Amino acid sequence: MFIDPWGAVLVEDYRKIIECFGLKPFTDEHLKLLPEPNRLMRRRVVFCHRDLEVILDAIRNGRPFYALTGIVPSAEKIHFGNKMVVENMAYFQRYADRVYMLVADIEAATVRGISLEESRRRALEFHIPAYIALGLDPRKVTFYFQSENKSVMRLAHLLSAKVTLSELRAIYGELTPGKMVAALMDAGDILYPQLEEPTPGIIPVGIDQDPHIRLARDLAKRFRREYGFIPPSSIYHRYTPSLDGRLKMSKSEPGSYIEIPEPPESVREKIWDAFTGGRPTAREQRELGGRPEVCVVFELFKQHLIEDDRELDRIYDACKSGEIICGDCKTLATELMTKFMEEFQEKLERARDVIPSLSFTTG
Repeated sequence: MFIDPWGAVLVEDYRKIIECFGLKPFTDEHLKLLPEPNRLMRRRVVFCHRDLEVILDAIRNGRPFYALTGIVPSAEKIHFGNKMVVENMAYFQRYADRVYMLVADIEAATVRGISLEESRRRALEFHIPAYIALGLDPRKVTFYFQSENKSVMRLAHLLSAKVTLSELRAIYGELTPGKMVAALMDAGDILYPQLEEPTPGIIPVGIDQDPHIRLARDLAKRFRREYGFIPPSSIYHRYTPSLDGRLKMSKSEPGSYIEIPEPPESVREKIWDAFTGGRPTAREQRELGGRPEVCVVFELFKQHLIEDDRELDRIYDACKSGEIICGDCKTLATELMTKFMEEFQEKLERARDVIPSLSFTTG
């Protein structure tokens, strides 16, 4: 079984992924140990991890660790999976002593065919401001472009000496030369903060990015004697399901998800066409109740739109009892999503004003 971090199809069977790749479930015990866990953690949208206990120990005892995220500017917009990564980064940046955000422009060039110049334009004009608008604090972050960070490039070259083509294929499946370059650069990015000081690190990602974590962890162990590398930790979030109700959806079908940003009229149309757990008629739903556990609209409430857990529980109970029907929820979701898009646009414009003052490290 393989996970393709560059593919269009998202993961469907989360339990199988945990079993096949040696991940650990995110449990009540983890939730108790995290100070003020965020919405994604409380609601088990975060569902598994690698060595999260190491980071919990660092937080509890005030020990140093780093948090890292990256962007591949292969599109002009982002999606709600990116939003969840930023929300988890925003959580860990409160406790990490070092925070990194990289622009994977070499990966975009070798895998997606996006030029370095175009990657830079997209990153500066939209992606970095978008991540700041969603909660990344630019005052705490070290920014860099892969193509400009000489230490990352040297490290990727060094790491290549202790990995074989067979091992890369075992992790990623079939590879092109460009994907091999990208995989080694990503491992270099993940371990780069440890060149300064070997400390634990946390990488919040979607489950499709786990191959990069596995490679970086394997290489950290192989270079531990020489560089003191510590295998990085990671947490993984579930995907927002496709608007048509499929759990296995394609990242290459814009109509199957809501982009950030997206115009209000488009948002409304997508939400009103979304799959719900409703009954064939309003009368039946009043009598039998709805099925929020399979409803995409309720999942939008759960993952993104409603912060208050008690309010979410109220909507769940009202749906199950038939007190509210699908039209009520779609109306509310449209209002909340429109508000989110408006607020995001305002924050984005303010974040763009910050970009000229940012400095980008070259390693």
